[in-house]
Amino acid sequence: MTESAEKPPILRDKHWQEPSAFTPESLLREARRQKQASTSPVPDVCILDPDGDIVRSRRAAGLTRRHPDWVCYHTELEVMSLGGRDVGIVGCAVGSAFAVLVAEELFACGCRLLLSLTSAGQLTSVQKPPYFVLIDRALRDEGTSYHYCPPSDYSHAPADLVAAFEAGAGELPAPVIRGASWTTDAPFRETETAIERHREQGLLAVEMESAALYAFAEARARPVLCFAHVTNQMGQEGDFEKGDGNGVDDALALIECAAQRLLPV
Repeated sequence: MTESAEKPPILRDKHWQEPSAFTPESLLREARRQKQASTSPVPDVCILDPDGDIVRSRRAAGLTRRHPDWVCYHTELEVMSLGGRDVGIVGCAVGSAFAVLVAEELFACGCRLLLSLTSAGQLTSVQKPPYFVLIDRALRDEGTSYHYCPPSDYSHAPADLVAAFEAGAGELPAPVIRGASWTTDAPFRETETAIERHREQGLLAVEMESAALYAFAEARARPVLCFAHVTNQMGQEGDFEKGDGNGVDDALALIECAAQRLLPV
């Protein structure tokens, strides 16, 4: 049997140590030329908000402004004040490929710390939702991570960021539990057999971005930390509740704490 028959394309011909022929810098250069934009940097701390609840809430309250020189073809970057500093936030970048595309461009534009806060389904019942999980490792059941790092079961959070965050997590109003997640590209293919298997492995939640973001962080030596807002039990009646105000205040308290601990002003 040939190697081609033994391995699917996602595991073949990746050449992880080679630089990419197509870079975020080249895309951004051409986008700036087309849009006649300048090169003003993004804030040091940026946030991925896949659900979009945070950015919609702050925008509706008149608390954000659009970054004038963010030229990504697929997203808008809003800037808001949090804990005495400006932070950037991108809403609705859902899934591993989209999240890493935006992450690449943010770091190419001057980001120094990226925080991701995604909603997630509960796998292991540690308490009643909603609550947060600090994701320390993520099962690689998606495609993007395999373009950044050799095959393995998990992508891991940067250990120094996890330790720094945990030093101040007790100050938060909502509980934060450290643990592992299952990252999948196919949320509507979460079968009962797969769910039970991942519970047996001790995984706490299922989400769509973290494994890829951590592989990107390792390959590019970029500081990225991912959180899951566990809000549901995958479609049970009365599910998908984040708490008061869609959990925005609790989410912002978590993000502010992480930013202060990981990149002090």
